Amino acid sequence: MIIIGEKLNGVIPGVGKAIEEKDEAFIRDLAIKQTEAGADYIDVCAGTTPDIEVETLKWMMEIVQDAVDTPLCIDSPNPNVILEVMPYARKPGLLNSVSEEHGKCEIIFPEIKGTDWKVVALTCDNNGIPTDVETRINITKIMVEKAKKYDIDESRIFIDPLVIAISTDNQSLVKFVEATKAIKELYPRIHITSGLSNISFGMPLRRIINQNFMTLAMNAGMDSAIMDPLNREMMGTLLATNMLLGKDRHCRKFTMAYRKGRIGPVKK
Repeated sequence: MIIIGEKLNGVIPGVGKAIEEKDEAFIRDLAIKQTEAGADYIDVCAGTTPDIEVETLKWMMEIVQDAVDTPLCIDSPNPNVILEVMPYARKPGLLNSVSEEHGKCEIIFPEIKGTDWKVVALTCDNNGIPTDVETRINITKIMVEKAKKYDIDESRIFIDPLVIAISTDNQSLVKFVEATKAIKELYPRIHITSGLSNISFGMPLRRIINQNFMTLAMNAGMDSAIMDPLNREMMGTLLATNMLLGKDRHCRKFTMAYRKGRIGPVKK
């Protein structure tokens, strides 16, 4: 399971305040804690006004890369911003994201041809987020075919079938599972990711909903998540599910995380 640490996002009030006050220690600490908790990528998202987004991302990237060796997930809704800050990454990581909206694939794909950069691809287009499974699958096919033109193998693509809040669409998980299974059948080496906490938006007991969503989505083939690796309950659910699906040889990852105090009750 590939974990993309979500904590360094400017829309989170504490992070937004740290960005505004140029609090390097706060940013550095969150990067280190997420890495120690098991993050495979550290997402950096400015969450600022467009006029200072590039400057803010460069600042965040420098601090994170000085603090940890974990590759970055450069996160912006503007593909041109991503291209502008990419040269400041010290090694290839993950770009978040492209979609079939406004020619984003055509902007990003040529720039990562012949590199080791990977990319998150959202199953939406100029009509917005599809409510049906078939459209999500068709958008995936279009993006994968475009990627092939630039020699970008499917293994470098993280498809996000887009989780709709269960409070809005009671079939949200069912559709996510159907889309995931169909996409993995078409492209076995592709990754499936999600911002899984979207499922519980507007609902009480969000943690319980998120944990159960993760288990069911992983069983369907989701092998990545944009999540908080500092959330002990979510990490425990992730590692337990991975183990129960037979993907943790001799239960080593689960046991090691427990011994290191990363999951389970907080020790007093």
